[in-house]
Amino acid sequence: MKSSFEEIAEYLRANPEFFEAYASMLADIQVPNPHNGRAISLSERQILALREKNQNLQDKLEELILFGKENDAIAEKMHKLAVSLLTFRRLPDLLDGLAFALSESFSVPHSALRIWNIGIDGPLPPEFLPVSSEVHAMAENLLPPYCGPHVPDEIRSWFGEQAEHLRSFAMTALRGDQTIGLLVMGSEESQRFYPEMGTVYLARLGELASASLRRFRTA
Repeated sequence: MKSSFEEIAEYLRANPEFFEAYASMLADIQVPNPHNGRAISLSERQILALREKNQNLQDKLEELILFGKENDAIAEKMHKLAVSLLTFRRLPDLLDGLAFALSESFSVPHSALRIWNIGIDGPLPPEFLPVSSEVHAMAENLLPPYCGPHVPDEIRSWFGEQAEHLRSFAMTALRGDQTIGLLVMGSEESQRFYPEMGTVYLARLGELASASLRRFRTA
């Protein structure tokens, strides 16, 4: 059963001419001020509602502008990383350059990389150390990238002495015509990489690293 207030509200919505017929009465209606309880006119209450709505819209606009600036900054960093990776002629330099960029440009305190299914001439860097079939399978199924507090112990061990202090991780698979590796980033901050965060740029980072590595692949 509808309350009397609901019935009145429905009547007024269905009969807007009521406000024209009783315009003078509206000026005499007093309603509580939502902030201090003092009685104010209906028109004053409408002005307050409009001000609150305007402030909410202003806050949302400022939030969107902030997000836009942050995205622009990340996009610029990604562009600079892409340009720098193209300049490396030796694989060890590429790997060092990627790790340096993650630390200095993206403020990622710790990163680890493992690569497989890609033939390289010469001695292999530590990034080519073998990994278990479980890590291979996880990388194959890692779409989209992962962000959160948990990684297998094997992957955690890649971070050496810092492993026990890390509280959050981000992982993105490296792919070409097949999966060729796994890039993992870690932080001591539990909320640096969290499950609800966006992974668009993380996926692009994986694509960029993958394309850069394939430049050094032998047949």
